[in-house]
Amino acid sequence: MAAIIIIAVVVLAASSGAVFKPGPWYETLRKPGWTPPKWAFPVVWSVLYAAIAYAGWSVWTLAGWSLPMIAWAVQILVNAAWSWLFFGLRRMDLALADIAVLWLSIVVFIVTAWPVSPLAALLFLPYLAWVTTAAFLNRAVMRLNPAA
Repeated sequence: MAAIIIIAVVVLAASSGAVFKPGPWYETLRKPGWTPPKWAFPVVWSVLYAAIAYAGWSVWTLAGWSLPMIAWAVQILVNAAWSWLFFGLRRMDLALADIAVLWLSIVVFIVTAWPVSPLAALLFLPYLAWVTTAAFLNRAVMRLNPAA
């Protein structure tokens, strides 16, 4: 039952990106030359969401409600909020603050999950790398488009 609930929560969070899409507004914004290609986002996020779900389920089965699961819950909530803030509200500043909380909650999960499940912690490393890239991209787009 825990696996079903965790998968449902991850799918719900992922659906935020389907509801609040980049669209015409984002297309008109200036972006840095190192912006990943459009096709990379759904591919990378699909893999990451699978890893997020497995890591959450793994830690849950071993430790239940614990500090790593609190960090897991925080990261999935702020993860879901980012698309709404950036694409929905077009508030790049709030999205950047959100991604800072996301980054920190991922780090807390990694550190606190390691004693419970090293595999779960390791599964969050690519997520941390991608969110770090996304944070720099968020900041760069915000700087390149001060009036947006």
